[in-house]
Amino acid sequence: MSKSKNRLSQRRAIYILPNIFTTLSLFFGFYSILSSVGGRFSQAAWCILISALCDGLDGTVARMTNTTSEFGVEYDSLCDLAAVGVAPAVMAYYWALTPDFLTILGPYQRLGSAAAFIFLACGALRLARFNVFSGVRDPGYFQGLPIPGGAGILAAAVLWHYRFGQPMTPSGPAIMALVLILAMLMVSSIDYFSHKNKILFRNNRPFETLVAVVRILAVVIVKIKSALLPFGCIYVARGPIVTVVRARRRRRQPEHANHQADFVPDDNNEDSENNLR
Repeated sequence: MSKSKNRLSQRRAIYILPNIFTTLSLFFGFYSILSSVGGRFSQAAWCILISALCDGLDGTVARMTNTTSEFGVEYDSLCDLAAVGVAPAVMAYYWALTPDFLTILGPYQRLGSAAAFIFLACGALRLARFNVFSGVRDPGYFQGLPIPGGAGILAAAVLWHYRFGQPMTPSGPAIMALVLILAMLMVSSIDYFSHKNKILFRNNRPFETLVAVVRILAVVIVKIKSALLPFGCIYVARGPIVTVVRARRRRRQPEHANHQADFVPDDNNEDSENNLR
């Protein structure tokens, strides 16, 4: 009897583990909001990056421990909306989208709050679409820019302005354009690689790949404030390229199938059988 109770308690502990990472993601998102309101934007950016990391770990841990559940999926989405939706929108607004940073827009200098809200709304739509179509989509690809990716790029933009120690004054119109572009990418139909994509792990040169990854990580660790934004831009630009490549492959598949159908032998046609022989 005691053994069964121990197994049950261990099983419950395993189920709690992914939700701990989800809760940590929510905590860092909440702390990012407090930091943004207090004007500590570098700290807010770091909190968003840690929140996005925890958000990636909760699903990975759930799959590794075979503890995925409907509750975990819904809890994760709700926390994502606050941690990588509200937090980066608030950070972007207080950092570069207040009317003081948009004086060049004249009477439209208050559009910064609208841009921040559009980012939040598109993030919510992105999460809702992900939950609705999670059972029918290709697990190797995300449709639209993932909301943690959009939040991470905004955080990287903040750290880019802090890369020399003293913060550089951001360009309000440029940051507003970045926020709107990220918002549109999140609700777009552009394909982005998922971390579950098997293509990413197919490699004929594993040692060379490992060396390249180590070098990239070394650059990120040493020059993290300067490296994150360029890597983020590469990630964003890769989506349209992947979409075009996949569209071409889909167009070629029917043509290939038709060519194969032309060579199907007809049992009632002796000439076709002789040609195939």
